[in-house]
Amino acid sequence: MSDKKILVVDDEPSIVTLLKYNLEQAGFEVITADDGEKALQMIAQEATALVVLDLMLPKMDGVEVCKQLRQQKNQLPILMLTAKDDEFDKVLGLELGADDYMTKPFSPREVVARVKAILRRTQAAQTEESKEQESYVFGELEVYPDQYEAYYRKEELELTPKEFELLAYLAKNRGRVMTRDQLLSAVWNYDFVGDTRIVDVHISHLREKIEDDTKKPTYIKTIRGLGYKMEEPKHV
Repeated sequence: MSDKKILVVDDEPSIVTLLKYNLEQAGFEVITADDGEKALQMIAQEATALVVLDLMLPKMDGVEVCKQLRQQKNQLPILMLTAKDDEFDKVLGLELGADDYMTKPFSPREVVARVKAILRRTQAAQTEESKEQESYVFGELEVYPDQYEAYYRKEELELTPKEFELLAYLAKNRGRVMTRDQLLSAVWNYDFVGDTRIVDVHISHLREKIEDDTKKPTYIKTIRGLGYKMEEPKHV
């Protein structure tokens, strides 16, 4: 079944074998690719639920694969793997549209847990979308979750998938203070303690796109010691 089919992309046979075994034990069907070009071909041909994507790959690296998929408006969930314990790589991968990342070496059980968490989030989002059409309009900002579109002053915003999900979640919870851990859980669906700096990076990028003065934001306010709150600007 396509909702159980996982594509594992890595050029290390031992890693592929380890991931394939553990994912199959968890009830998934696993297909594999050992370079970025082959991965894109398989994604185009196979109905997959999620891709586990290594950052460093022959022919085309994981970042470029991720970038091309998102440019094609393909929202296939992506779990990025990286051998580098480097914050830049992690943030870059998430900025380009990866849903989560893990640093090698990793626990196979944790990989399975992350895959299940991502699939729960995406399936829940699809179910929610089928229930109702939502839109949030306040000030000069318009957010349309079902169309995956957002506008500021009638101009469509160019947002990464995670930026959009974060903006939509803040808009849905307008007026409520959301902690970094709440945002991390809701948008990235972590079932464990994550790196909340990722939230700050995405908030900063959102502000650059919807605030006239990022040092004095009117839409996304920082609540010192707590987190963030989206609110209606007092003067538009």
